[in-house]
Order: sequence, then structure tokens, then C-alpha cells
Amino acid sequence: MSNAVANGLAGAGGGMIAQIITYPLQTVNTRQQTERVAKKSLANSKRLGTLVQILQVIRSDGWGGLYSGLKPSLLGTAASQGIYYYFYQVFKNKAEAIAVARKAKGHGDGTVGMFSWLLVAALAGSLNVLLTNPIWVLVTRMQTHTQAERKIMEERKEALVKEASENSLTGSELQVKLAELDSIKPHPYGTWQASRLQAKQEIGGNISLRYSGTVDAIRKMIQYEGLPGFYKGMSTKIAQSVFAASVLFMVKEELLKIYTLLADKCNKVLLSSAK
Repeated sequence: MSNAVANGLAGAGGGMIAQIITYPLQTVNTRQQTERVAKKSLANSKRLGTLVQILQVIRSDGWGGLYSGLKPSLLGTAASQGIYYYFYQVFKNKAEAIAVARKAKGHGDGTVGMFSWLLVAALAGSLNVLLTNPIWVLVTRMQTHTQAERKIMEERKEALVKEASENSLTGSELQVKLAELDSIKPHPYGTWQASRLQAKQEIGGNISLRYSGTVDAIRKMIQYEGLPGFYKGMSTKIAQSVFAASVLFMVKEELLKIYTLLADKCNKVLLSSAK
């Protein structure tokens, strides 16, 4: 097994373990970033901490709500990290070989330059995005579907309460209807139609939520949400990213050590048997 394949497998394993551990933070961060609150409401409202929001997700959606979309996310993480570290090692080996060859010809000192390292990382990253982007699109949709279905359910409950007040329904009748709504559980992975329906209901005729392009989105976010709108969920994202990166590299290096030890033992066995 080449060192590129070993690095790819170690990266995939480390990425999956880090994803499992930090996925609840990622789920909450996704919800924080997709919330749209006007500047006045944002200034007057009390921001909830990450832990409180995690508890809210558990209370409203159960433990499964924290891990909505985990399976495809694990697939995406394994593919993403595996592909990145595999191609990074391939291009790194090639760059080092070129540097050594240049030194043999009297050019350079045999080390890889800064620009070459940038090119190696850029090529590996580009291939990673190209090959795994479809998976991440699916993951994002699965993470947000539960929130859309929950909001639709809340709107139905509000409509029932309003209907009860207008039609003088008895408390018992209202409780029965509310219980019927509560008995409806969200689909394990929801439906894209539900997410799209919720998006249409939220946007409607509100021009502040309609974006014609990237520049228009930036302008309207500044106008209606202010600069803090660009930093929603930043603390959660920092915690998740730092923790995930730490776990990933720790596990990746340990897996590489195990691979190296096993490879050395196998080579010794092969050498002894050849004799």
C-alpha cells in the first residue's frame, strides 16, 4: 500500500470520528446561520447559548434531531478527507521528486518551495470539492428539513388556536386536535417539498428575503440584518471547527502509526519467509 493510500484512509477514518463527535455543533450552527432576524429584533432579542440551543433541539426533535443527515454526512466526510489527503500526498510526492531532480541538475537546494506547497494544496482541494460537492448538497438539505417541518407544524398549531378562539371550540376539542398534530412525527429525512414549501412561506412577498444574486444578498443582509448577520453562529462554528480539526489530526496520525507498524511487521515476516 502506498503512502498516499495510507494517508487517504487515515484521513477518512479521522474525519469520520471527528464528524460523529462534533455533529451536534454542526447541526446547531446550520440552524443559527439560516435564521433570518431583522436588525431591531436582533438587538432586542436575547441570544441563546449553543448548549441551550442543543437542548432545544433535543426537546423539539429528540436526539435524532441533532444527528439529522449524519449518514450521508459521514459518507461525505470520509470521501472528502480521504480524497483530499490521498491527492495531497500524491502531489506532495511529485513535488518532492521534482525538487530532488532539480537539485541533481544544479538547480535549487532540493526542498519544495512555498508556491509549490500552495499549488499542491490547491490541486488536492479542487479535486476534493469537484468529487464530493453533490454529497454535501444532499447533507445540507437533510440538515435543514427538520427545521422546516417543525415550523410548518407550529404554524398549524397557531391556526388551530386561532380557529378555536373564533369558533368557540371547547378546550377538550382543541387539545384533541393538538394531540393529533403532535402524534405526527417528522419523516426520518423529511422531504425536499417540505423545505421548499417552508422557504416559500417564509419569503413570500418579503423583499428582504428575496436575493437576485450574491451582491444583492450581501446588500440586503447589511440593510435588514446588519453586519452581525454575517457572523451568526460564529462561536459555535469556531468551537466545532477547532475541535473537529484536533480530533481529525490526532486520529489520522495514530492510524498512520498503526499502519507503519503493521507494514514493518509484514515486511519482516516476508523477509524471514523468503530466507
